Amino acid sequence: MATALVTGGGGFIGSNLTEALLRMGHRVRVLDDFSTGKRENLNFEEVYPFLEILEGDIRDRMVCRKAMEGMEYVFHQAALPSVQRSVEDPLTSNEVNAGGTVNALVAAKDAGVKRLVYASSSSVYGDTPVLPKKEEMVPNPLSPYALQKYIGEEYGRLFFELYGIETISLRYFNIFGPKQDPTSLYSAVIPRFIDALLLGRPPVIFGDGEQSRDFTYIDNVVHANLLAMGAEHTRGEAVNVACGRRVSLNQLLKILQDIIGSHVSPSYEEPRTGDVRHSLADIRRAKTVLNYDPGVRIEEGLRKTVEYFQKQGVIGRGDS
Repeated sequence: MATALVTGGGGFIGSNLTEALLRMGHRVRVLDDFSTGKRENLNFEEVYPFLEILEGDIRDRMVCRKAMEGMEYVFHQAALPSVQRSVEDPLTSNEVNAGGTVNALVAAKDAGVKRLVYASSSSVYGDTPVLPKKEEMVPNPLSPYALQKYIGEEYGRLFFELYGIETISLRYFNIFGPKQDPTSLYSAVIPRFIDALLLGRPPVIFGDGEQSRDFTYIDNVVHANLLAMGAEHTRGEAVNVACGRRVSLNQLLKILQDIIGSHVSPSYEEPRTGDVRHSLADIRRAKTVLNYDPGVRIEEGLRKTVEYFQKQGVIGRGDS
């Protein structure tokens, strides 16, 4: 049994990861201010006696110190997500995503944490036309969010080299699945599409719909984090976490239409500032470093996600 801290553990990714760690028998502490995460995402609290919830802000250094006490592993998921949010409010985004990451690393170092697994993003690659995206490519962030995620990676590398704390950065590619919020102004495309189709409303596509993404089901991401926890050594490297397959938004919508049985036509609007055109991951480094292999492909993941939203009734409350 290990002790693990999940920052941002009330969020979409963090709560799925927290539940997986608890299911394995680990003691887990969650740090979250619940500004974007939800307490109901941790509604399994009574089922697992080894879960501790600490409400606090990652920007608060004393809170970070308290959260790290007695921890062997840290999964740093806490962030203000969304490229668009960072464009609209770069200052707050930087305080949380860059400043909060430094706070987490310093507190982890001081507490003697064995390893910190950092949630990075494929957005660090920018809009270079070269595909697939390989970790050795020069980053080219197009938004404050992307830049902040890259800064976090570099801090992780430096903290390994300077202080010996093992770190690894997982570059997530377009994650989707249960507990993703379709009602948020900054909601990702898949929950927005599902929400619209289930209600018979036109899904909104920004741009022509031919932009493509390497959509990655949440179980693959959780699996990668657990592999990063158990890896023999990590040395500050960055690793892509994805499926190695790209799908356009138009293709994505067609798959969802077939699953749901709805063929409402989309509404096309102007492209959003900071969005990249195409994204596809080379996942060979993840296979080498972590022995990672994505077990859930996009079609299966989409079916599971639709079933979750239908079961939960989590539709119809947001702008679709």
